[in-house]
Amino acid sequence: WPTTPRNPNQFISPLLDSLYWAKWYNNKSLGQNTQSYIYYENLLLGVPRMRQLKVQNNSCVVHDDFKEDISGCYDVYSEEKEDRSPFGLLNGTAWQYHTEEELDGSSHWGKLTTYSGGGYYIDLKMSREESAESLQVLKENLWLDRGTRAVFVDFSVYNANINLFCVLRLLVEFPATGGAIPSWQIRTVKLLRYVSTWDFFVVSCEIVFCVFIFYYVVEEMLELHIHRLQYFTSIWNILDIVVILLSIVAIGFHIFRTIEVNRLMGQLLKNPSIYADFEFLAFWQTQYNNMNAVNLFFAWIKIFKYISFNKTMTQLSSTLARCAKDILGFAIMFFIVFFAYAQLGYLLFGTQVENFSTFVKCIFTQFRIILGDFDYNAIDNANRILGPIYFVTYVFFVFFVLLNMFLAIINDTYSEVKEELSNQKNELQLSDILKQGYNRTLMKLKLNKDRISDVQKALQKGTKELEFEDFKNSLRKQVASEDGMSSLNFSSYSRLPSTIKAIYHLPFNARDHHISYRENSQIILPVFSFRI
Repeated sequence: WPTTPRNPNQFISPLLDSLYWAKWYNNKSLGQNTQSYIYYENLLLGVPRMRQLKVQNNSCVVHDDFKEDISGCYDVYSEEKEDRSPFGLLNGTAWQYHTEEELDGSSHWGKLTTYSGGGYYIDLKMSREESAESLQVLKENLWLDRGTRAVFVDFSVYNANINLFCVLRLLVEFPATGGAIPSWQIRTVKLLRYVSTWDFFVVSCEIVFCVFIFYYVVEEMLELHIHRLQYFTSIWNILDIVVILLSIVAIGFHIFRTIEVNRLMGQLLKNPSIYADFEFLAFWQTQYNNMNAVNLFFAWIKIFKYISFNKTMTQLSSTLARCAKDILGFAIMFFIVFFAYAQLGYLLFGTQVENFSTFVKCIFTQFRIILGDFDYNAIDNANRILGPIYFVTYVFFVFFVLLNMFLAIINDTYSEVKEELSNQKNELQLSDILKQGYNRTLMKLKLNKDRISDVQKALQKGTKELEFEDFKNSLRKQVASEDGMSSLNFSSYSRLPSTIKAIYHLPFNARDHHISYRENSQIILPVFSFRI
């Protein structure tokens, strides 16, 4: 608008044409009602709102040599320098400042800076003609001037075909250097949750989810009561609490969203000519989705807790835990070099290359260089001497030297961990637990007759490995059948393997013999006492 003040209609007309769709491409009326259907499918909810933010005159200092020639100075936008005084026609929302609390607004992170949710605003009308008249009044009274730093256009649409709301914000930023920088923010959210049959199936799943969360809340509270502060010594317990807390917050927001949507829709049905402020709900719906994404990520990470029985799966955690100190020392050295190059790139190319225009962008650009995603011609054109030197030395020191040192630390530690694990005796593994559960199921279903026969053969030959549970059950049956005795007690030991190797021969006298077994090269001699 202010970039070409001689022809403001060049910007106003396309905006109104995009917001108000009343005719088909052959100029025939849509024939539905007075409401606008953008792209013939998206119902415009309420009316759009246009809002601007300004800075005060003399908010910056003009040098003494230019004070006679320059009458005003408008600094870059900040809340401290924001202009809040009435201007123009002095009456109406377009000419009087409204705070963020009065508008129920929220701040916005633009391309140049962060803008507050207050300002001077005007709600457009239901028809294109009435809105054009309102904008013409603003233009004639110079609503936008040198102090304008941002103009927002907010509106919401609803597509019934896919049951989605789209909350849009169009932004034009006016930097202190002149010109205009356009940007936009589009949030597509599902606020009406339960419409189709599938949605009601989702409701049942959500109810089951709530029941599970309630159960786990009670379980964690009991564990916390029993173990006290020791409960927090396990990282898995902390992860459980995080997942449960995020789930509770998600359930609470789910209820709040349903209530708030019903309230807003009720207001729109009563008065369709008001501004439909779905920005607040859309923002928190986005945060809700982000929170669920993080929660689901933690839930997947918890799988490591249940596969840690496996020796192979413990190699990753053992490697990272052992080399943590070495990686920390290396990280300090790495980031000293990394930030030194980031500062160098910012000072060399910041005024000419977009990717180096801020220090934060320099950091991400250097990560992209490591991955090979980089526009070398941009820095070469910016500085034909220092540009190539910067690029070559950065790639050499960071990519070829430091990253290879990082990999060497991990590889060396991994080799040590792998060698130690290979020398360790196999402990209880997840496969053993599943196998024992399978065997118990077979025992209950009485489908293990063949297995008992195999146990008897193993006991006779003394060479075959067998499950300890199978050995006990078979031994009890032998004693009961041969001697008519039903009482056979096994002593309890702190460590029993999942398989044993018989080293005796049947028949034997249960009164006079003790039974021992071997496990690999290490002999363990628990004694089984038989009382008859």
